[in-house]
Amino acid sequence: MNRLARWLPGLPELLSYDRKPLKRDVIAGLSVAAVSLPVSIAYAQLAGFSPVVGLYSTILPMVVYAFFGSSRQLIVGPDAATCAMIVAALTPLVTAGDDPDYYHALAVSLTLFTGFFCLLAGRFRLGFLADLLSRSILMGLLNGVAVIIIVGQLGKVFGIDIEGKNVVRQLISFFGQAHGPHWPTLQLSLGLVLLYLILMRFWRKGPSALIVAAAAIVVSFAFDLGGKGVAVIGAIPSALPRLHWPALPPESWGTLLPAAAALAFISFSSATLTGRSFAAKNGYDIDSNRELIALGATNIASALSQGFAISGADSRTAVNDAAGGKTRMVQIFAALAILLALLVLTSPLAYLPRAALGVILIVSAIGLIDLRMFTKLREVSASEFRVALATLLAVVFTGVMQGILLAVLLALFRFLLRTARPADHRLGLIEAQGDFYEIEHYPEAKEVAGLLFYRFEASLIFFNANYFKQRLTERIETSQISIRWVVIDGRSINNIDLTGALMLYDLGKTLAARGIVLALTGRSEKIMKWMRMQRGGNETLPIRLFQNRRLALEAYRNEVSGIRDQESSIGNQM
Repeated sequence: MNRLARWLPGLPELLSYDRKPLKRDVIAGLSVAAVSLPVSIAYAQLAGFSPVVGLYSTILPMVVYAFFGSSRQLIVGPDAATCAMIVAALTPLVTAGDDPDYYHALAVSLTLFTGFFCLLAGRFRLGFLADLLSRSILMGLLNGVAVIIIVGQLGKVFGIDIEGKNVVRQLISFFGQAHGPHWPTLQLSLGLVLLYLILMRFWRKGPSALIVAAAAIVVSFAFDLGGKGVAVIGAIPSALPRLHWPALPPESWGTLLPAAAALAFISFSSATLTGRSFAAKNGYDIDSNRELIALGATNIASALSQGFAISGADSRTAVNDAAGGKTRMVQIFAALAILLALLVLTSPLAYLPRAALGVILIVSAIGLIDLRMFTKLREVSASEFRVALATLLAVVFTGVMQGILLAVLLALFRFLLRTARPADHRLGLIEAQGDFYEIEHYPEAKEVAGLLFYRFEASLIFFNANYFKQRLTERIETSQISIRWVVIDGRSINNIDLTGALMLYDLGKTLAARGIVLALTGRSEKIMKWMRMQRGGNETLPIRLFQNRRLALEAYRNEVSGIRDQESSIGNQM
């Protein structure tokens, strides 16, 4: 059991399930299914698949995640970002309308590759990759995806055919036809939007998507909307998915493999963010590396079910949490409920208008847009705001894949910039506390006469060593007092490489020639190692090393006191 638990973290919990939360978990499972059923069908349409494929991408992956996942509440399934990425990755190869079977085969292959990438990353413990995309970048990405979804669904809502593969062309096509919509379709859409608004006003926690879909089915059947030109989804096969290995067409691997890597990265980052949020709310932790393996297993399960790539669904996870779901059994109950619907409710689903799916997707996409957070981000950090806005515009105007590439490059660039050009501070002493603090943040902190205490907020390595030397030299040159000692606070320097150590050696000699002592607190072992390797014993070091800041301050004061005593003695002799 212990060996199995290493690979299946959920197995012990499921085998020892306590029936006390059974009623609560059943209610939560039914609530999740009520939201997942119409949303999965809608996302399948968004990605260019038959509606039943959305259900295939939900049922088995939910069960698999219950065994493999480290989160007890995360709900997996189709989501906006992964669907948009699938379309962006496959459109250069084939469109869903030109060859649906080949398009589906490519999507299943893409899903399988995504699962393998996640498993491989989990095996090598690359869970830290989820931290590479900051909240500002993810915010820009999700808002950009929301805009793409909204524009892409306008055609379904108005009952017109919109052409174009990007937002700009789609908007041009839409406004060119907006004067002549299909009125029965538009009237249905407006009625469903009104119903959504009423539900959001009076029953915010209710299964709004399910109610809207059910109402659309009733209206479509009662008034024969299909016969009046309103597009409906048509017959859905009432059968379980046939599990088999994807075709994996080798001629498309050059496109599918990099797309799968990007898809694995984004879906994992999004799922981990959602999982961590609800885990923190309910007082437990999740394992990022286990989440990689779980996401890989669920995507492979989706591919074997002839489904498409999935991720953690924040809206359905929120429904689970709001309904009181706290255990993995919620996923099992939700999957069983969707399976039951697949077997017995396919006939009424055939009357579901595509306009209703468009309305559901648009409302879901609006939920991804968070203008208030953009406003707050602008007030708190202008640089973070610019990053979020750049990501949003890149996704909207260049496409999802290109926008994601830009987001990753932005993340790496910001990391390199902060490491190569980090913040630095002059420190002052607060006598009452006996320690040093940033002068710009603590007005009561005062500099010690003749002592420059300096903090560099990064590792001291090859690509910022020269910048460190320039900044420290500027601090010395612009000081209003005569500097006798320069003490570098080593607590914020996580690492020092050979280049950094040799720079300190040369800087110490330069300052010594000017009568200035260079000292470093902490990091003494690392410095001594490099110095002994390159420059001989520590007696040749032009830099003094102290274990902590207090000892450095005492040494400085003792030396200054000794100099004063010596000057006083010379004065008395004279």
